[in-house]
Amino acid sequence: MPGMMAAAILIVVFSSSAIAEIYTWTDASGVVHFTDAPPPNTKHQPVDVSAPVTVPMSENLEQHRRVSGIRQQVRGMLSSDRKSDSARTKSKAKALAKQEKACASYRRKLANVQSQLRAGYGNSKGNNLRRKRRNLTQSLSRQCILR
Repeated sequence: MPGMMAAAILIVVFSSSAIAEIYTWTDASGVVHFTDAPPPNTKHQPVDVSAPVTVPMSENLEQHRRVSGIRQQVRGMLSSDRKSDSARTKSKAKALAKQEKACASYRRKLANVQSQLRAGYGNSKGNNLRRKRRNLTQSLSRQCILR
């Protein structure tokens, strides 16, 4: 019984340093200090230190397996996509040609409006031409420049 009592006292004495408080305070120069003993005659605050977070190794291994499986699925999808690339390339080429044709049309119409504005006009016609130029410029920007 005395041996158990001595062991208990030793455990309590040595474990007190493990649960020591941490205090923070700021000096007159604005420097923040952290200490294990509260400073005398200075306003201080105790710091709450939370326990470290540990993740069991089994969860890490499970996460690795899950990520590896997702990578394999993505590789499989990408390899199957490569088989149909020729069909996609043809459709993309068609869409690109169609868009280039539309862009050329916008540019041609815009050049026509610009030449009409330079040629001279009345007030009402000038306002209509400027409105048309603004709409064409916006359409050209959205569909051809900012794509």
